[in-house]
Amino acid sequence: MKLYLVQHGDALSKEIDPERPLSEKGQHDVQKTANFLMQAGVRVQSVLHSGKTRAQQTAVTLARAVMPDGKVETVGGIAPNDDVVAFAATLESVVEDTFVVGHLPFMGRLVAYLLVGGVDREVVSYQPGSVVCLERTESATWHLNWMLRPELLG
Repeated sequence: MKLYLVQHGDALSKEIDPERPLSEKGQHDVQKTANFLMQAGVRVQSVLHSGKTRAQQTAVTLARAVMPDGKVETVGGIAPNDDVVAFAATLESVVEDTFVVGHLPFMGRLVAYLLVGGVDREVVSYQPGSVVCLERTESATWHLNWMLRPELLG
């Protein structure tokens, strides 16, 4: 099972728009990433997001590329400061390849917890729109497959 952990794309500041939708740069970056993932043949059965506008917009754009017939879902427990250990426990029952679109510091802490068992070690350096692909092995451990940042796509 592959788990794609995504930080939402670049968003407008609270001062410009309290809902913090994706900025023009964020929309462009997420679309570039979606196009790349589609061309690479990435497909998932589920795309989850936090419900915040910027995460929802990111999830919808990615879902069009990696899950054309699917519907994105809002889930709790992945807000910026939510409990990573509690959310990780819910992943034990997930068997299908899944995207989770959320926020920092939660996403970075989740990657650290799944890979090294602690939330305080920074093991990846997220930037808006980044995707981290983890894979759960048959022995129920997680491995880092790859990480993609929008800046790598030109």
